[in-house]
Order: sequence, then C-alpha cells, then structure tokens
Amino acid sequence: MQPDYKNWMPKELILYTLIGTICCLILFFVFGISNLLAIGTLKTILKTVFLVLTIALTLVVLWMWLMYRAFSYNGKRQMSKQIIDGISRHIHIPDGGKCLDVGCGSGALAIAVAKRNPRAEIIGIDRWGKEYASYSLALCQKNAQAENVTNIQFAKGNALHLNFADETFDAVTSNYVYHNIPSRNRQDILLETLRVLKKGGTFAIHDIFSHIRYGDMKAFVQQLKNMGYDKVELINTSNGMFMTHMEALWMGLAGSAMIIGKK
Repeated sequence: MQPDYKNWMPKELILYTLIGTICCLILFFVFGISNLLAIGTLKTILKTVFLVLTIALTLVVLWMWLMYRAFSYNGKRQMSKQIIDGISRHIHIPDGGKCLDVGCGSGALAIAVAKRNPRAEIIGIDRWGKEYASYSLALCQKNAQAENVTNIQFAKGNALHLNFADETFDAVTSNYVYHNIPSRNRQDILLETLRVLKKGGTFAIHDIFSHIRYGDMKAFVQQLKNMGYDKVELINTSNGMFMTHMEALWMGLAGSAMIIGKK
C-alpha cells in the first residue's frame, strides 16, 4: 500500500481548464471562422474574444501542467517532498512530547514529523474545505497507515481559533497554509499558533511571507524576540533551499520562507 499525498495542483482543475480551453477554441471556429454569422462587427468581436480566451487558457493549462509535474511525489522534481522533508528536519520533539501540524491537508508533513519523532505524539488538524476537496480526514488516516505510522492522529480544526489550551504542544509546524486564509492580519494567525506552544518548545512554519500578505515580517521576528522567543529566524526558501528564485517567480511562490525559533 502506497501513500497518496495528492498534488498541490489538482488534476481535476487542470482537466476543467483544458475543457474550457477546448470549448473556447470550438466557439472561435463556430463564430469567428465559419459562416454562421455574417461578416460584421459582432463576428469580429466574438472572433477576437474567443481567440484571446483560447490563447490565455492554453497558457494557463501549460502553467498548471508544469506545476503538477514539479509538485508530483512521483516525478523527477518532487518539490513537495523536498519542502516537507526540509521543514520536518527542524522539528525536534522530546520523548512523550506533542506536536501540532496546522493545516495538515493530506497528512504529508505531520507524517514526516511523526516518522522523525517516533516517541512523540503528532496531531494534524485541517478544515478540509471545498478548496481542496481531494484532501480529507480519511485520506490522512490512510496515508498514516500506508507509512506504518501509529504515533499520529488527525482532527478537524480552525487555524484562527485553535481548540487547545495555552502551552499544549512541544512543537508546532505548518506548510503553505496561512496565506490561503482571508485575514487582515496574518501575523495574528501566527501568534494564535504560537499560543499553544510550550515554553521551550520549537516551531517551524513555512509559507509565502510576502509583505502584501503578512506585512513587515522582519518587525514580527523582532516582536517575537522582544516577547522572549529565542533563535528566531526568517529563512528564505526560494533561493535554492526548496526551490530556485526562478521557480518561485513562475510558480507564484515568491516570498516563500520558513520562520523558526524557540519559545
């Protein structure tokens, strides 16, 4: 039995976009090339509109396909696996300790952390909404079973309001989650995650920490240091660590970084 961590670029989305592209191409020929409409302004407008849509959607399908290839766990690039392995290396949990993975998706990061820390308990939470319908609680459980990981459990949760008391976990982690959550201040979401971290606990959170999404992250790092956090770093992961600068640009992942530290 092999785990199925899915792909950050769903096949279904590529298929639907491809179908839309084909439909636009057909409409271009029907209204723009055939004699269905007499030559005139309307025919020119429709011909132009459907041609532009066909070209634009073709480029989108190509971009999606390249993304799918890069993220695939079975392909050559395996960017998803590289990121998951890279984050999990920063999570060290004492024997008998607990770790929280916020937005666990298909369970990939939580399972990787569990395998590296077999004497700790890992909890992965997610809302498993419509945006990523292929991810589910059942999928996470199946993947854990496929990886022979038993020190892990999954549950529904809300990153904005974690259903855990202060200082519950020895480590917290997350990967590409918070930038998807509508919020005026995503730094508050980070603080909510760190709220459940024990004194002395470690964290490693990876996301697109661009200024437009998070504001001044350098100031946030200093804020954590002023609050007593230790060894806080914001590490750029788009400079060759997890991806090249060019990959980050064309994939829309510019600003990818990992914030790590100790409470």
